[in-house]
Amino acid sequence: MKVQDLLIKDAMIMDLKATTKEAAIDEMIDRYHQAGVVQDVPTYRAAILKREAESTTGIGDGIAMPHAKTDAVARAAVLFAKSNQGVDYNALDGQPVHLFFMIAAPAGANNAHLQALSALSSLLIDPDLVAKLKQAQTPEEVQQLFGAAQAAKDAKEAAEAAAEQAQAAQTSPAATPEATEKPFVVAVTACPTGIAHTYMAEAALIKEAEAMGVAIKVETNGSDGVKHQLTAADIKRAKGVIIAADKQVEMARFSGKHLLNRPVIDGIKKPHELIEKTLNEQGAIYHADGDAVAATAADQGEADHESIGHKAYGQLMNGISHMLPFVVAGGIIMAISFLLERFVGDQSLWFTFPNQIGNAAFSFLIPVLAAYIAEAIGDRPALMPGLVGGYMASQASMSVVSSKSPAGFLGGLAAGFIAGFIVLWLKKVFKNLPKSLDGLKPIFIFPILGLLLTGGIMFFIVDPIFSMINLGLTNFLNNMGTANAVVLGALLAGMMAIDMGGPFNKAAYVFAIGAFETTQNGALMAAVMVGGMVPPLAIALATTIWPNKWTKSERNSGLSNYILGISFITEGAIPFAASDPLRVITSSVIGAAIGGGISQAFGVNVPAPHGGLFVLPLADHKLAYLLSVIIGSVISALILGLWKKPLPDSKSGLTAKTKH
Repeated sequence: MKVQDLLIKDAMIMDLKATTKEAAIDEMIDRYHQAGVVQDVPTYRAAILKREAESTTGIGDGIAMPHAKTDAVARAAVLFAKSNQGVDYNALDGQPVHLFFMIAAPAGANNAHLQALSALSSLLIDPDLVAKLKQAQTPEEVQQLFGAAQAAKDAKEAAEAAAEQAQAAQTSPAATPEATEKPFVVAVTACPTGIAHTYMAEAALIKEAEAMGVAIKVETNGSDGVKHQLTAADIKRAKGVIIAADKQVEMARFSGKHLLNRPVIDGIKKPHELIEKTLNEQGAIYHADGDAVAATAADQGEADHESIGHKAYGQLMNGISHMLPFVVAGGIIMAISFLLERFVGDQSLWFTFPNQIGNAAFSFLIPVLAAYIAEAIGDRPALMPGLVGGYMASQASMSVVSSKSPAGFLGGLAAGFIAGFIVLWLKKVFKNLPKSLDGLKPIFIFPILGLLLTGGIMFFIVDPIFSMINLGLTNFLNNMGTANAVVLGALLAGMMAIDMGGPFNKAAYVFAIGAFETTQNGALMAAVMVGGMVPPLAIALATTIWPNKWTKSERNSGLSNYILGISFITEGAIPFAASDPLRVITSSVIGAAIGGGISQAFGVNVPAPHGGLFVLPLADHKLAYLLSVIIGSVISALILGLWKKPLPDSKSGLTAKTKH
């Protein structure tokens, strides 16, 4: 598949009307929907906004590449849009964006699609092509420009391949880049989605290395897997290593090399700086124990310093993100089994079959959580000790003292952090081991000592302490009165609306999952579900009731929030909260807290960890669950709508006849 095949001529927007980031996204998605590329607009929009929340796709130089890979997409495509006046897109360089490339990839995109998307990304680092695209007037001209750029790139690569083959025929097999005049560096590029930035960074580094007379090999960790994987020989020969990545990549192989670890955008915007510093060995010497020795004071001064809290949050999120599929799939299947039990009884195969599957998935929650927290801290050697420590936390018998309760979710969190930091400590202890014995560390030393120390701490300290805490928490949750339940439900639901997917939201959700896993009671899941649904539903209501207080694009986005809201996708409210945080967040928290409190006052129980109103048939007190969502959303919408001032007619796009 060629790049031109992805650029749909009929979907191009040569004069984008939007003036804000959210409006631009909505205008492009609407065109995609008209072209039949995006079938489920709310789902695709939520995926786009989720990617933007991770880091802006406005890469600078007037270019933005919003992208998402989801089942809502019917076929892989690229929508080209040009804004003559420019859009404030929160780009990295702070400048308006004029060229947009919205990438849509289906969840099962094949290699041909992904390769074409990566080819498109690599072409956009050419400033000449970008300048010509800014002057383009017709879709045909855009396609011609990309066709010519792709042909030139293909011809250049063919010539380089032929030259390499000719040189190889005249060169000894033992020849290496060290035997040539060119210095040699290696790099790894990766971004969370693995569609655009990964390949743009690769192309930028290769292009700059060529201009500097440097040989380079770039490994890409993209959606279609690892390409151009670095070999041990490549790494050994290299002067240094460049990591331009926004997600975790395999690091242990670079032990002992000078290494620069930067965001993927630096690979796109600062390739010369990265290559030059690598050649000058300014990167810190990386050790597999995670302890880097700075090569120069200057490099230390330029290093990004991350707060302990931010690191811990990232490590926790690594565990939670790997755990969530077990939570959602296992929890919903288990909830379906409870629904079937009412009709077929608990002895029927139709009950036991899904119930056992759901329980099997749930048995992995704590071990998987602990394993991937540990991996985020101590890399791959910490995975196994974390997994075993998490398993010990999930078993009541894994303790020096007999207990009626396992250490549970809190014990699993502790196991992950303990295993990770123990492995880090072991790597520091054995970092001066003779190189001839390096092979023993990942095979014997780290696994055996890591498991022994982690297991010992869990057996003698963590499990006894946290089993008592878990038992006390279980008794509290099972026996708390209505007043306490209402207060706790209101608190958790309010936290869901504070940052709509951020640390507060995740903390409340994780607490509810822990309570659900421990007690098999979905009362708190009901509260957080209500709290997560209120913000988008309140915005949908407010934009419908008071249309003169919102722009046309905001009203269109408001309609999609009806679907996002009932689906328990809180992120649909993020663009509104970002543009008007005081009114939106305040009203959302108030409405969510009231809705969460009401759900607990009526004893609502939702035995599923996700699904919003789509799991209404599984809930106890269905009417109360529905009323909790409606009352919370209406209160929040009223506060927001009455608080917000009307827009001038020119901004709202409404005539006097359509005002309310």
